[in-house]
Order: sequence, then C-alpha cells, then structure tokens
Amino acid sequence: MNDEKNLTSSQDENGWSTESIDLLDTAIDTERLYVIHPYSKSGSSSPRAGGRSPSARLDEAMALAQAIDIDLVGGILVPLAQIHAATYIGKGKIAEIKQFIEDNEVDIVVFDCNLAPVQQRNLEKELGHKVIDRTALILEIFGARASTKEGVLQVELAHLTYQKSRLVRSWTHLERQRGGGGFMGGPGETQIESDRRMIEDRILNLKQQLDAVTQTRNLQRARRKKTASPVVALVGYTNTGKSTLFNRLTDADVLVEDMLFATLDPTMRSIELPSGRKIIMSDTVGFISDLPHMLVAAFRATLEEVILADLIVHVRDASHDDNDVQRDDVLKVLHELGIHLDDEHEHVPMLEIMNKVDLLDEAAAEVLAIQINPNADLIATSALTGEGCQTLLERIDVILGEQDHIIEVLVPYTDGETTAWLHQHGEILSEDYCEDGIKFSAKLDLIDWGRYKKKHGLII
Repeated sequence: MNDEKNLTSSQDENGWSTESIDLLDTAIDTERLYVIHPYSKSGSSSPRAGGRSPSARLDEAMALAQAIDIDLVGGILVPLAQIHAATYIGKGKIAEIKQFIEDNEVDIVVFDCNLAPVQQRNLEKELGHKVIDRTALILEIFGARASTKEGVLQVELAHLTYQKSRLVRSWTHLERQRGGGGFMGGPGETQIESDRRMIEDRILNLKQQLDAVTQTRNLQRARRKKTASPVVALVGYTNTGKSTLFNRLTDADVLVEDMLFATLDPTMRSIELPSGRKIIMSDTVGFISDLPHMLVAAFRATLEEVILADLIVHVRDASHDDNDVQRDDVLKVLHELGIHLDDEHEHVPMLEIMNKVDLLDEAAAEVLAIQINPNADLIATSALTGEGCQTLLERIDVILGEQDHIIEVLVPYTDGETTAWLHQHGEILSEDYCEDGIKFSAKLDLIDWGRYKKKHGLII
C-alpha cells in the first residue's frame, strides 16, 4: 500500500480550487492482476447471489478487470463456510493464494466483494501485495472512462467518499501537531484528522461544482422542453449493446467496444420517428449488480435524464445466460433512483427490447420468437444488423402518442404561469375566455401535466 501523500493546488477556469488529494491511491498502475470471488457454500450469505452461479459472477468480475489496461492472470472461486471478520477468507486459502501470486508475479489482487477497511489492510499484510475490492475496481474503471468535466467530478466525488472511510495507515508522525500561533499554540490535529478534513473540504468543493453543473443541465432541459420533444432514455445492464443501438438509431458515433462500462458520459441526439414526431434519445451509463451506492449518488445528475425521461427503453442482451437476473438488477437501480415503474400516479412507461438476437442459435431464436410481441412492449432487435430497429421506432412512436391526451381545464386569469406552461408544453386546441378565467382545450402529455400540478399544488 502506498503511504505517501501528495497535495497540489490550483484553480480551474471557474475559479474553483482544484486540490489533488492522493491519500489512498487505489489507481491500478501495474499490469498483472488476479481476481478472487468468495462465495457462501450455502448461498445464504451471498448478497450478490440473485440467480447467478458463482462461476458466472467470477466471469463478470474478470470482465470488469479486463475493462482496464491490465494483464489478467486469472481468477479463482473461494467457497466460504463463513465470512472471517479479520480477513474475509480463511488462513488456509490465504496461504494458497499467496503462493500462487508469488509464483505468477501478481501485482494486484481483486476481491470480488466489498471488503471492510480492516479486512483490506489485513489481507495486504498477509499477502504482501496490494488488495482492492469490487467497489474500488469499479471506481477505477469509471475514473479511466470519464471524459466530460462532469463525469470527472462525479468520479472524484465517489472516489473520495470511498477513501474517507479508509484513512488508517502506518504514519510515523501521528503525534499531535502544534496548533495556533505565537507561544500559545495548543494541540493540533493528528495526521489522519488533517487528511479527513482535506477530503471533506474537497467533497464540499466537488458538490458545489456539481450543483452548478446540475443547474446548467436543468436550463438545457428546460430549453428542450420548450421544443415539446419527448426524451427517450436507453438503459440496461452494462455491455448489452446500448451504444451500438444508439448509433444505429441516431447515426451517431458513440464509442462502441465489447467491454463493460465502455460508455459513461451521457450522449443525446434528436431523431425523427415514422410519424414525423421529433424526440431526443439519450444513451446512458450501463448498470451492474452491486453498483456502489456512492456512484449512484454521484451520478444522479447524469442519470436525471433517465429520471425525467418520457419513455425508458430497457435494452437486454438476449444472448446472455443471466439476462433475467440482469433485468432485476437494472430495475433495482431504477428504483434507487426514484423511478416508479409501478406507480400509476408517477408511472414512467418502459419498453423492453431483447438485443443481440444475431448471436442466438436457431433453438434459442425460436424460443424468443414465441415470447416477442411488439404490442406487449417486448421487441427483438439486433443493433449490429439493424433487425427490429424499425419496429422499435414505430413502437416508440405509438407509446409516445398514447401519452398525449386532450384535457379541458379552466385557468384563473391571475394564474399566468399555468397559462404559459400550457402554451409551452401542449398543443392548444381552443381557448375560451369566461368570467372566471380561460377555458383551455389542449393536447398534453399527462405525465408532464401531473408533475406540474403536483409541483405547484394545483387542483384544477
């Protein structure tokens, strides 16, 4: 473990302090990496069990490791009768792993689980090599992939939140520093307290910058709303082909690679549906099981495009053995984001598509064909060949068309804000000036209208 601390300070173009804190470097700067997936023999204590087999979970962990520029030595399954409080796995297995990593010159050991800080430290002492857990690995991938300023800020915020709980190291100068000035200085901070304060200051700084980014996004979103173009967000488990599908539908050139988390920063494009209706399509970061909570919080500004979408298109990998379990993971994250797919008052429609059908064998394709029914919101596509893409656009068109309803509402003359909102967000069919106000007949998206009434407490 690198116990060095570096602190540099500068200012960005907005005048923000951009202190670079390297307190607990989890960056993977070496090449040879070994993955360990511990799992409960009974399955009762495995939080990630779901419907996946241990070998499938190990395969996913190894795929995560390959998403960064390293030399993957291999991986191993470690069955557990119980989780050891000090080292997570038992001493006998630790000895076996230590011998293997020494024989194969492994630099970093990844535990595909969430390690407590004390478990991470003890494992590093026992193995004599750097140890990181699943959360740190995902943070490393996000750090390598983020390209926009917002993405970089969000990754750093998540990283520092993770580091904050792990400020325990072997400093040789942990005695209290003298504080104050002149001859009256009293006890100051310990080194760890100083580090924690620097992290907290930087976290506050990052949150302020992200608040500014969120305000900018809200302004951009408000301008889009004025054009009355609905937003369709592509979501799905990582590496299900969202970006390939996005490129196919929008003629964009978003990065497409066969690896986990190839896309982190959101991309939006305007396209025209068969009816002539214009929509804005958004490509978003892929989800994954056990997505670190600090990443869900840190990326909330980015994922607001999903939260406020008029339609969610859930892209599933039809060729993946665990696509049903992946579906459950995606729905769980959507729920954590506050997206209510089963609430009739806050309902956001979702269209599921089974992508990568070009990879299915004949028997699997026949089984899927029985399940597919475009009118039941399940469509088969191949983003690579274009199969089903026209059907998908037509179904999106129908669903968005169903959201437009004609309402009749009487708005008091004193409520100019609601009158302006109706003109901006709806198609005014008629307006009659009555004694008590203006009676509008308008074609509206009922989801938008419901949100507006709830926000302003209107009973009209």
